[in-house]
Amino acid sequence: MFGTESSLSMFLNTLTPKFYVALTGTSSLISGLILIFEWWYFRKYGTSFIEQVSVSHLRPLLGGVDTSSPSNTSASNGDADSSRQSVSECKVWRNPLNLFRGAEYNRYTWVTGREPLTYYDMNLSAQDHQTFFTCDSDHLRPADAIMQKAWRERNPQARITAAHEALDLEECATAYVLLAEEEATTIVEAEKLFKQALKVGEICYRRSQQLQHHGAQYEAQHRRDTNVLVYIKRRLAMCSRKLGRTREAIKMMRDLMKEFPLLSMFNIHENLLESLLELQNYADVQAVLAKYDDISLPKSATICYTAALLKARAVSDKFSPEAASRRGLSTAEMNAVEAIHRAVEFNPHVPKYLLEMKSLILPPEHILKRGDSEAIAYTFFHLQHWKRVEGALNLLHCTWEGTFRMIPYPLEKGHLFYPYPVCTETADRELLPTVFHEVSVYPKKELPFFILFTAGLCSFTAMLALLTHQFPELMGVFAKAFLSTLFAPLNFIMEKVESILPSSLWHQLTRI
Repeated sequence: MFGTESSLSMFLNTLTPKFYVALTGTSSLISGLILIFEWWYFRKYGTSFIEQVSVSHLRPLLGGVDTSSPSNTSASNGDADSSRQSVSECKVWRNPLNLFRGAEYNRYTWVTGREPLTYYDMNLSAQDHQTFFTCDSDHLRPADAIMQKAWRERNPQARITAAHEALDLEECATAYVLLAEEEATTIVEAEKLFKQALKVGEICYRRSQQLQHHGAQYEAQHRRDTNVLVYIKRRLAMCSRKLGRTREAIKMMRDLMKEFPLLSMFNIHENLLESLLELQNYADVQAVLAKYDDISLPKSATICYTAALLKARAVSDKFSPEAASRRGLSTAEMNAVEAIHRAVEFNPHVPKYLLEMKSLILPPEHILKRGDSEAIAYTFFHLQHWKRVEGALNLLHCTWEGTFRMIPYPLEKGHLFYPYPVCTETADRELLPTVFHEVSVYPKKELPFFILFTAGLCSFTAMLALLTHQFPELMGVFAKAFLSTLFAPLNFIMEKVESILPSSLWHQLTRI
């Protein structure tokens, strides 16, 4: 034992400062080369080479399975091709499930003192109302002329007063609509006003329908009256849904979609999907998805996550991460995981709300597809449907983060959909009340551990090489002290073993 210590001490004493310079310089060079290779591989493939080798070759030997890797992506090529069409990156859409200002949004303000809607969001609604509910010939009818000004008013009380003035002159469908949206304090009151609006709206619609081909002015009136009628019927269906008459609401929505099949801009099918899920009528939900989850139609969080929910429903009640890691994923489980990955790539903000990792707020009146605003609007109405399916949230929890390992790097490349718009965060900050809500941002792809490790190792060894070159004697003392400290536990153990074992046995072991 003492011979070993003396040999080690003699070896350390014979090392010159040049040796330490060469050692640290060589280590720095090797770690630098590893860092360069790792960085190049990460920039090209989006993952660490060392981690990829360990996952692909070492983990299977240990009995693990990577549940986040897709087995077949060819089925989604149609989505990828169609999604890369030239579209407006940050087009804002009317929220298909937006709440009632008087009966719901204002109640929140009365209780909390907070404004749930931003000025930008309400301004977009004002523009929508002017587009859908007015036309150039409104000045010919006194009530419509008043309502044309009312929709431009910023003060809510001024709008309500103008609507009452219009009704004092004559029956006006849009005046009833405004009162139902903003003055009614309950859904029951809103429904009564919408029913009155429906009677007037149907009369106006039939009248303009007969005159629509008599000139551009009549065509504009008919288009306006059509928009008003569709809006009223859709809101009546939403009132029925909120009041618990779900089957009645579904019938109204189906009739509306049959009567006006070309008005897809209202996205009535999303209201229908939510109502069908409430009744747990999954066969009809699948039938609606088969029609609207098409490569030629724009996607939404409702479409993608409802499709994922249906596939998760088939396997989620028996899904276990431990069992899946032992035996691998079945075909049905793989389909469910792929559907979740597809949904998460479309809108990555939804899972944190569904898993209640982030607090919900009231949904805005407008949403940005793939943005935080759409995630809030979807989860606000669909969280209960995910909770109702046993194990669905558990399956989502186990698999959703794997999506970001699949998307090519840099993120602008996309995977199943067109690249994630870079302006989404900015638009969401305009739509959402950032005073009491922290806007979600697209999950950034973090650098793999081994890239950070090799970068640190390279920097550390390079610093050691520089210090050893500048202060060779001092660094030599530090190196000897470090090695002595490093071997101190080993020396302590050897001394203990030597004190316990007989001297003759220890002599034989050292000779061996």
